[in-house]
Amino acid sequence: MRMIVSDKDQGYRQCAISLMDNIADPDIQFDKDGICNYYYDYKKLEKEHVFSGEEGKSKLEEFLNKIRTEGKGKQYDCVTGISGGVDSTFLVWKAKQWGLRPLIVHFDNGWDSEIAVNNINNIIKYTGFDLYTIVVNWEEFRDLQLSYIKASVVDIEVPTDHAISGTLQRLAAKYNVKYILSGNNVVTEAILPKSWIFNKNDYVNLKNIHDKFGKVPLKTYPLFGLREKYVYEIGKGIQTFQPLNLVDFNKDKAKQVIAENLNWRDYKGKHYESVFTKFYQAYILPNKFHIDKRKAHLSNLIFSRQITKDQALEEISKPLYEELELKQDLEYVLKKFGLSSREFEQLMNQERVEHEAYGVQKPLAETYRFLKILRPLKKILPDRRSS
Repeated sequence: MRMIVSDKDQGYRQCAISLMDNIADPDIQFDKDGICNYYYDYKKLEKEHVFSGEEGKSKLEEFLNKIRTEGKGKQYDCVTGISGGVDSTFLVWKAKQWGLRPLIVHFDNGWDSEIAVNNINNIIKYTGFDLYTIVVNWEEFRDLQLSYIKASVVDIEVPTDHAISGTLQRLAAKYNVKYILSGNNVVTEAILPKSWIFNKNDYVNLKNIHDKFGKVPLKTYPLFGLREKYVYEIGKGIQTFQPLNLVDFNKDKAKQVIAENLNWRDYKGKHYESVFTKFYQAYILPNKFHIDKRKAHLSNLIFSRQITKDQALEEISKPLYEELELKQDLEYVLKKFGLSSREFEQLMNQERVEHEAYGVQKPLAETYRFLKILRPLKKILPDRRSS
């Protein structure tokens, strides 16, 4: 095992293999060869979760048989989310090929791009799957997103991800489905500095931020706490399955497949199917927090041998925004939020505040982890109610 040494007080450093560096990342470390800890993190995850060739096919078929068997006689055998992006679109296309019957779930948070809407319509038209759209009152969701911006925390995407995660669990329980299909995968998105994101399921942190900065009661927004997550995953046995780790998933090839078969259109950026996500990743993060997420996305593709470092350097040399496009998106975002340019500038100039400053759901999270460890024991421990 290579020894990882701390990077403190050594000036600017970039990983010898990838684009990961010590800008806005206090946790990065390098070994004696200049290779960062994320490379070793990736290799560990790849070894544990990614299987190709015959081994991948065997594991995939085993999981698919479980889904089909468990879903017999039910309206759906699984649920999965769709955004209109590459990973979720490709996963739904594969689900059709595998003969699965998923309920497709989309969160209309008011920020879908025209391209994303067309992509979703095309996949539903092709597959014939049922689409469930999460609709939240816009004034509520706008107020919640504004609360996160005013709180000056880094992960402003929590409100969207929280709603999607909770709704998938609830719908699985409603239709007595045991499996949630996820487009998350190791080869394109395994690594991301912890300081760039926050726990999407932390109900307490979300509620505290909104209570402090929000004005509109959350009546339609699907709040989802760890207690519910425990009930669904431990009590009802709902599992999340990531099939793309078993299918030799390649980003460019996946784009080509869905473009040819579904008339899918590219939106030129990871998660740019959402206007707000694009603005958040391409403007707010780099300008307020000095974070360029492309470093992690491209580095992940380097680690999975889908691109070279030279290709990644060429890609990251491109501007995050074209000038006219930025002007248009900035005007659109401020108008939707009801913010003046001066108000937004003041919010951008605020110092970063850590999510933990607003309180977290830590005790319950620790209990949840403990109970999840105990779940496999349910099958072998005696039922004391009968003794």
